[in-house]
Amino acid sequence: MRTPLVIAALLLTTVASEAQSTAPRPNILFIFADDWGWQDLSCHGHPYIKTPNIDRLAKEGTDFHRFTVASGVCSPSRTAVMTGHFPARYCIDGHFAWVNSNARRNMPDWLDPNAPLLSRMLQRAGYRTGHFGKWHLANDMIPDSPLPSQYGFDEYGAFNCAGDQMPVHDDARRAIAFIERSQAEGKPWFVNLWVHEPHTPFHTVKAWRDRFPDLPERDNIYASVLAHADARIGQVLDALDRLKVADNTLVIFSSDNGPARGNPNTPLKEMYDTATGKGYNIAAAKGLTGGRKGYKAALFEGGVGVPFIARWPGKIAAGEVDKRSVFSAVDLLPTFCELAGAKMPEAYVPDGFSQVKTLMGAGSINRNKPLFWKMSGQNRPTKNRPHHWVAWSVLFGRHKLMTSRDGTYVELYDLVADPLEQNDVAKSQPGVVAGLQGVLDTWRKTLPAKPTGDVFSKHRGTKVGDPPKRK
Repeated sequence: MRTPLVIAALLLTTVASEAQSTAPRPNILFIFADDWGWQDLSCHGHPYIKTPNIDRLAKEGTDFHRFTVASGVCSPSRTAVMTGHFPARYCIDGHFAWVNSNARRNMPDWLDPNAPLLSRMLQRAGYRTGHFGKWHLANDMIPDSPLPSQYGFDEYGAFNCAGDQMPVHDDARRAIAFIERSQAEGKPWFVNLWVHEPHTPFHTVKAWRDRFPDLPERDNIYASVLAHADARIGQVLDALDRLKVADNTLVIFSSDNGPARGNPNTPLKEMYDTATGKGYNIAAAKGLTGGRKGYKAALFEGGVGVPFIARWPGKIAAGEVDKRSVFSAVDLLPTFCELAGAKMPEAYVPDGFSQVKTLMGAGSINRNKPLFWKMSGQNRPTKNRPHHWVAWSVLFGRHKLMTSRDGTYVELYDLVADPLEQNDVAKSQPGVVAGLQGVLDTWRKTLPAKPTGDVFSKHRGTKVGDPPKRK
């Protein structure tokens, strides 16, 4: 016979289990910046940039220092977030451009809308899904590319896509309106807030430039656009407080790759972008990497090691810094799906894995799945481009192997002992090099030779020249 104490314990266990199963699923706000360097935050020690709202996220959440994206450039990095796969699986190794450029690089003209997609998985789990800001999973110059609505988003406002281009500074306003509507409907929501800053052109606003009167012009431009982006992020955070949903919202701030840098002799001038309009050119790019080697388009940590700050009050520790956990962009899809109670398709195999425990403070320095990167690369470092030669890379355990396109040149780094990649240990660790080359070669054999599916514009094969104008 069960004693009263045993019965009481069983009742308490049942009640706790039922409470856990009926607990509200978190809203998810994923803020993805564009070319935002690791040190381009005041909480990361930038000498003059002010980012009080992102700093607030760090104070109220956890700052993960070993997060990496899946590419040193935009489109493949965003592909990994949306699919949970390494972008090389879709032959997406660079940014989407006009169709002739895509064809030359053996790329599709857009990410296949039939690919496994984070937004669609959350949508099927009952989430309202919205995308506001940069897209670049196609290109604004390709008028027949699929719209974001064909990728599982209930609402969107975007640029670098077909159709109308949303003004770059309208992202926060539209995201807030979407969140308000979702709350009114009583549904959990997922929002991609993919801000333009600090990608070129630098779209400055006088009121924000006036906040940095003592800086030289190029630094003034850079500081003003970052501060403006931080303020818009603050508007969304304030809306969460006003709507009383901050405690049940996971907020993540990150960047698609490291900061861009132009030639030091590049003259400052205005430029025009077909998606976002007129602004200043790359001469005003002043991004910092916190000592990480390389910049945008490199597979060294300066190109793929980016800020990653997560806040979820009461669930994620406040004011913590995690310098141990190896966290990747391909982990985001399974992580978000676990938190949302969303089922991944039965045949789907992510390249990452759920990092819910890591978010909650139980991360590990050891990762049981390797991370892979692929870019165009060169065959040797050069004096002018010492960090952009890498074509293939793999991180497994504590070591990261970098190889040239033809495989004849390699470098090896112990990222536990040497997170800034200062000491190449390839010559002293030939066994590790051989082992990682084997892991990399095995992965390379799984990649497609060319893109497949309904991923090609009708404009492919047309005469080389300017793309057709958007209507």
